[in-house]
Amino acid sequence: MQYRRFGNLDFRPSALGFGAMRLPLAGKESKDIDRDEARCMLHRAVDLGVNYVDTAYNYHGGESEAWLGWALGDGYRERVKIATKLPTWKVERRDDFDRYLDEQLARLGTSIDFYLLHSLDADTWRDNVLAHDVLVSAERALGDGRIGHFGFSFHDTYEAFVEILGGTDLWELCQIQYNYMDEEHQAGTKGLEYAHAKGLAVIVMEPLRGGQLARPTPDVAALWAVARRDLESCVPSAVCLPESPVEWALRWVWDHPEVSLLLSGMSTLEQVEQNVHYASRSSEPLGAAEHEVVDRVRDAYRDAIPIACTGCKYCLPCPNKVAIPDILELYNDAIAYADVDGARLGYTWIDEAERADACTQCGECEERCPQGIAITGWLERAQGLLAVAED
Repeated sequence: MQYRRFGNLDFRPSALGFGAMRLPLAGKESKDIDRDEARCMLHRAVDLGVNYVDTAYNYHGGESEAWLGWALGDGYRERVKIATKLPTWKVERRDDFDRYLDEQLARLGTSIDFYLLHSLDADTWRDNVLAHDVLVSAERALGDGRIGHFGFSFHDTYEAFVEILGGTDLWELCQIQYNYMDEEHQAGTKGLEYAHAKGLAVIVMEPLRGGQLARPTPDVAALWAVARRDLESCVPSAVCLPESPVEWALRWVWDHPEVSLLLSGMSTLEQVEQNVHYASRSSEPLGAAEHEVVDRVRDAYRDAIPIACTGCKYCLPCPNKVAIPDILELYNDAIAYADVDGARLGYTWIDEAERADACTQCGECEERCPQGIAITGWLERAQGLLAVAED
């Protein structure tokens, strides 16, 4: 295992962190964790050098934290740092911070090294965090030792990221979505570099974009295969080329020195073994030729995107409250990454009143769209593809 810097903190994290969000299941429900198999995976990861484990209040229907506290018995707790997250969107009163934190401490049965505000965006920052003095509560929890360090995970625009980073001096770490398809999405490369410059540790989530980059379309798979063959014939034998689409994606993230570690939500022991193997080569730089390959793959994915939506949100507000950019993004993901199931799951997270079937085809969005997209027609197609009939 290789280890990296963690912002200004005196901690050397493993390049690979263990994400406790996609654990193996013994039943059909997310909460039905296969506890023994998942513990075997965790112990193997720790034995191979992983020293950072990430969970959250809501993972696996609320069962992830309790499983983790149990799984870290037999001396494994002392070998790792634990990060978990406050369900920020549930904070509706000032005392909710302490109520949730105390519940999480009881679930884990141990201390919390890193406590993050979960999934911050501009709305939760203002309506939940600032409105209910969460930062005051967090400072008190730091002072009394219930949490060791404080940070946040993030899903919104770069501008919102800058606003949140500037909102307090308590931040020591942040967690962002980052991969070779999302350089300019959400916090993006600018956010990564900005947080690093302020001395924060930066943890990367979704390095495989929720698994999409691990399951390339046939065209992209062929592109990877040809690129590797061509590189093998022209690069020095000492150069360590990525072995798979997964390693290409992980190595691309690791090639950014600002990244403290990346998280992988692994579901099998085989994935643990593979990702630890890739992490052992995380300091091997990608050369110009390898970056050109990633650029070609990125272009291939983008060429497969059917709707030329840039996410500018000029189409909003919709008079019927339809979440237009989110829906178009899910439809694009379903087609470009051949991931209809994942897109359908994402569609269920959109409020029913904001889904595509609420569109009345008034055309206001199309009048404002700078890309000239026939939005109402695409919303109709998205509803047909993404909506799943209730049993």
